[in-house]
Amino acid sequence: MKIGAVLLVALLLAGCGRRSDAGPVVVSAIGEAPALADSSQGPLGTPSRLLVDSTAQGLVRFDTSGQIEPGVAERWIVIDDGMSYIFRLRDTEWSDGRPVSADEVVAILRRQINSRSRNPLLPFLSAIDEIVEMTPQVIEIRLKRPRPDLLKLFAQPELALFRTRPPGGSGPFRVTESYHDGAMLRPAFDPARSPDDEAAEPGPEQNVRLIGERAARAIARFAKRDSDMVTGGSFADWPLLATAEIAPANQRVDPAAGLFGLAIASRAGFLAEAANRAVVARSVDRQAIVSAFAPAWNATAQLLPDRLDSAAPPTPGWVASATDTTPAIERVRAWRATHDGPLVLRIALPPGPGSTILYGIVASGLQRIGIDTQRVAIDADADLRLIDAVAPYDSARWYLGTACQPCGADAQAAVEAARDAPTLEQRAARIAEADAAVAADIAYIPIARPLRWSLVALRLGQWQGNSRAWHPLNHLRNDTK
Repeated sequence: MKIGAVLLVALLLAGCGRRSDAGPVVVSAIGEAPALADSSQGPLGTPSRLLVDSTAQGLVRFDTSGQIEPGVAERWIVIDDGMSYIFRLRDTEWSDGRPVSADEVVAILRRQINSRSRNPLLPFLSAIDEIVEMTPQVIEIRLKRPRPDLLKLFAQPELALFRTRPPGGSGPFRVTESYHDGAMLRPAFDPARSPDDEAAEPGPEQNVRLIGERAARAIARFAKRDSDMVTGGSFADWPLLATAEIAPANQRVDPAAGLFGLAIASRAGFLAEAANRAVVARSVDRQAIVSAFAPAWNATAQLLPDRLDSAAPPTPGWVASATDTTPAIERVRAWRATHDGPLVLRIALPPGPGSTILYGIVASGLQRIGIDTQRVAIDADADLRLIDAVAPYDSARWYLGTACQPCGADAQAAVEAARDAPTLEQRAARIAEADAAVAADIAYIPIARPLRWSLVALRLGQWQGNSRAWHPLNHLRNDTK
């Protein structure tokens, strides 16, 4: 190798930020400081989801590639064409050292799916009929309708087996210290291991220091080599990376599956008619949006990313506009001529420089056809609201249900018919009909798939990008089990 090439390799390795391999892994999760909380009380931010996932695993959990691995359950079977899930629990302990029992697991799961629960996954668990203890180590989840695809929902932190008194779960970590911005985590002892197993006494390198903080602080911490990973990055904070000296080898983008687009949040005024909603949809320059961010971020014009569990290929967006040949500007002018007052669409977006870029492109497209805009907070009353969400499991019903905020009566009825279909064949057919109905209703304007990024130090050899954009803290180092 020539001297110049050797120097180039050395510079690249230095830029990748090789950290010392001693001491705990330091992880910055973008968001508020993490807290141990029960998802039945409401949605959790990324830092809290990581903390719950690390200290209170579910029946199953995700591995580093986003696939299912054992959690509290050591094995399971799905029978009766997806009508019954039977889990055998392994020998494990709560954080206070007491053994986990089937009756406690049943009680926690029942609390999570109770009708009064605020668990964000609740709308997609409606097929669960009952959860029963079969033996002290075996539970069964019985369904009203077949759902052979629910394991990935059970692996979500929102269905972690979290005890409220005392708060916590069964691992794979325990909280050893708490700080104002996070916690120190230590691998939990596994009662199934032999007392002679050296892994029963983990070294400090297997500990994880979890921090919740703003994206700018997380990026700066990583750039100074004071952390090993930044996780939970989205389009909103992606532009901040351009201001930091982070080597390309440390910047990782997940092939995330999910939704990134604008939901029609209000059907009043101009948006009351599907043809007008189509005008708005056509004004959004999706290619300009993705080009302003990551080079490999691809635009899409359909709600479903693939066929999934539908009986038909995905329907392209805003199909109702196919027979409408009226130019957009003329349609807007005609509407203004018959309606008093200004025509202003409120666009709800999260904070962050990425949202500013997105708003500028969307507002520019609408301005060109004569529609004024106003940017509002993501949770404010709005006409268009950004949906930026990773799919928790691979069912078209999640996409349809999430995009309808709200749908029209016909489209909503089609989505509910897909949910209630009694057989898998009928469910696939109803999903295809619902996909077409939502597209015709123009309830959602697709833009792309979610942009999810991380910063990863070379010492974290197990990190893998995956469709869930989820990176468990017990699967970061090659020697961490």
